[in-house]
Amino acid sequence: MEGRSGPGGERLPRAARIRLARDIRTVLKRGRRVRTASLDIHVLEGAGQRPRVGWIVPKLGQGIVARNRLKRRLREIARRRVLGELWRAGRGCDVLIRARRKAYSASYAVLEAETTGGLEALCSRN
Repeated sequence: MEGRSGPGGERLPRAARIRLARDIRTVLKRGRRVRTASLDIHVLEGAGQRPRVGWIVPKLGQGIVARNRLKRRLREIARRRVLGELWRAGRGCDVLIRARRKAYSASYAVLEAETTGGLEALCSRN
């Protein structure tokens, strides 16, 4: 029988998520931001010992199916790319990804490229 984490045992750990509204507000207020065509990426350095990630997906006139699809894509990108790269680099920072209107029509590959490119731009400023 498979567990809740699925066949590969891969899931986004609870400790790796930004869940509290006050933490989200802190990252939005004090973090650095880069804008791409589809996303706003906020990074707050030194927020903790391990990297955490969160996302904001506003409705923007879209249906719940499209919104959930976009959330799943962003969650998967965060799990596979963002957390792994930050962990390997030894960076304990909070990353918040906010979807813009164009994100709803963007492919997974475009969202992934924009996320990694935006993080590289933010992290290379140090």
